[in-house]
Amino acid sequence: MKRSDLIRKLAEAEGIPFVKAQQIVMTFFEEIEKAFLNSERVEIRGFGSFKIKEYPEYKGRNPKTGEIIEVKRKRLPFFKVGKELRERVNKGE
Repeated sequence: MKRSDLIRKLAEAEGIPFVKAQQIVMTFFEEIEKAFLNSERVEIRGFGSFKIKEYPEYKGRNPKTGEIIEVKRKRLPFFKVGKELRERVNKGE
């Protein structure tokens, strides 16, 4: 599902204009992004949680040349599925 599909489904389900649904969805994602930038955890009960995982720098290897390279530290978003969603997915609902 793409973001535009989510917006369309929200507009249809709530009987609101597409533009209003678009504002709601965009606000939702912007607030999650702001939380990430502030290193905050985002939890949506029954769905899951999002947090930023930090990975230290390390020495890696270039797969083409075999040369040892420095891989810089990085921060990446991480999603952990909630218990209720995991159970629904496993039941095939």
